[in-house]
Amino acid sequence: MHMHGVFTVPSTTPSNTAYAALLLRVSLGVMYLAHSVLLKLMTFTLAGTAQYFQSIGLPGWLAYFTFFAEMIGGILLILGVQSRWVALALIPILLGAFSVHAGNGWVFSANGGGWEYPLYLIVLSVAQALLGDGAHALSPSRPLPFGSASSLRHAA
Repeated sequence: MHMHGVFTVPSTTPSNTAYAALLLRVSLGVMYLAHSVLLKLMTFTLAGTAQYFQSIGLPGWLAYFTFFAEMIGGILLILGVQSRWVALALIPILLGAFSVHAGNGWVFSANGGGWEYPLYLIVLSVAQALLGDGAHALSPSRPLPFGSASSLRHAA
């Protein structure tokens, strides 16, 4: 513990980092799962989502691909299966969502939905990839090909 004035601040240990990465991983996985199942499947339906994709000039099949990628990616994140790579693999989908919503303004309540949500998920996905799987991962990720492998393993 480090002392700062009268407050005791716990040091960041690998254990703290591993549990922080776990918390990020599970919450990010839940958000991807909710965004696919609750929004695309249950709220808009897959056919409705495909219709929306077509209305903005994207192929309808991409809606189904996006749904399955977010759903499967969310499940894999929650379980801790290759979380670094899953988080990185979902970023192109988020970049697409960001570009679609970029002209709508900042907040989610903007007509057509704002761009802050996809951007926030991009940042969280990058953080997950950098932190690693965290505690209780079923299949820990291989290290990223850059940076110090030993420093990256501390969080995994």
